[in-house]
Parts: sequence; C-alpha cells; structure tokens
Amino acid sequence: MASDELSRIMAALADPTRRAILFRLTRGEASVTELAAPFAMTMPAVSRHLRVLEHAGLVRRRRDAQRRPCRLDTTALWTAVTWLRDLVTESDEGTGGPDDGPARPARRAPDVTF
Repeated sequence: MASDELSRIMAALADPTRRAILFRLTRGEASVTELAAPFAMTMPAVSRHLRVLEHAGLVRRRRDAQRRPCRLDTTALWTAVTWLRDLVTESDEGTGGPDDGPARPARRAPDVTF
C-alpha cells in the first residue's frame, strides 16, 4: 500500500464533518443536498468535503439524470484498518493490548444527527 494513499485516507478521516458524512452514508446513497442538511455550512463547503472523501477513495458518485448520488466505498477503509491492525499486531512495546480492555471500542455515532 502506498503511504500517500494511507495519508489521504487518514487526512480525510481526521475531520469530524467528513466522518459524519461517512457515517450517514452507511445508511445508503444520498445526494449532496441530503448530506448538507444537518450542517450549518454552504453547499460549496460540503462539496469540498466530498471531494476530499472522493480523492481518498472513501466516497463514490454516480450520475443519475441530474442527480449525483454519493455512496460509501469501504475499500479505502479496509486499507486503513489493515494498516492499523498491522501496527497494533507488530507493536511489542507500549501500553494496551488484548488483555487490557475491550478488543475494539464501542461504536459511537458522530455528534451530528441526521
């Protein structure tokens, strides 16, 4: 895996608005207007977030007449998960481990409601 690909993925995931958009897309396709609804920002700002997510390979758009619905693409997420799993597995030092608590944190919804 190219480190620049992982950097794009991690940079895209670093923003809470983009994480909220991805979380919304777990429920299915949505238009830019639908994705923008819960945010106090302009449509161009939401479109910029979507471009970052697309560039990272986390979101795909398709053309449906005048509509361009967005959908989640989990391939890039699996790239990040694999890297993180390898990091944790290879780490002999540091704190934490399988016996120090739950294997994975509880799933937490973003602070934005849809």
